[in-house]
Amino acid sequence: MHIAIPLYPRYTALDAVGPYTVLAFTEGFTVTFVAARPGAVLDDQGSLALTATKSYADLPYPDVIVVPGGPGTVEALQDKDLIDWITVAHERTRWTTSVCSGSFLLGAAGLLNGRRATTHWGWLEHLSGFGAQPVSERVVIDDRIITAAGVSAGIDMALTMLARMTDVATAQTVQLAMEYDPRPPFDAGSPATAPAGIAERALGLIG
Repeated sequence: MHIAIPLYPRYTALDAVGPYTVLAFTEGFTVTFVAARPGAVLDDQGSLALTATKSYADLPYPDVIVVPGGPGTVEALQDKDLIDWITVAHERTRWTTSVCSGSFLLGAAGLLNGRRATTHWGWLEHLSGFGAQPVSERVVIDDRIITAAGVSAGIDMALTMLARMTDVATAQTVQLAMEYDPRPPFDAGSPATAPAGIAERALGLIG
């Protein structure tokens, strides 16, 4: 099972690394970072780089794609190489997935028309502009497309997909190996529960 995660300038690191960690833990799975050309690609903070070891042309038909989001999504919407790769790769994928604003790249590839999908809460309503039916859920499955809400939801998405690709026990084993047992110190991870004024500050952090 070969999973490809495309990188583009100013992606959010956890969008890529969260699913990578889940899937790379799984026996028989290979995860490859890809880009227009091999090399280091800087994240949205400009201080962390992940290395694409293959180009889009090197890996045209992976079994799974995981498209990360980030502030660079706006520019990436005009990246013909990336959008064309998503479009062609989806023809043969077992699963096509996204994290956070990566769902807009799926939309730009024409994959969300009439489909339920999610993204970061700050931009959820804009998914309708790509033909999607916006859903305020952490992980949304529509046929073989899975979209995840903001950043940390990528881990939940990857575990959900892993259970479907293998079995629940395998996904539980990986979850335990990662000690993914979130107990946040504050109940502020959703605009529905965050204190007044926090949502605006949060959006200011992510652009």
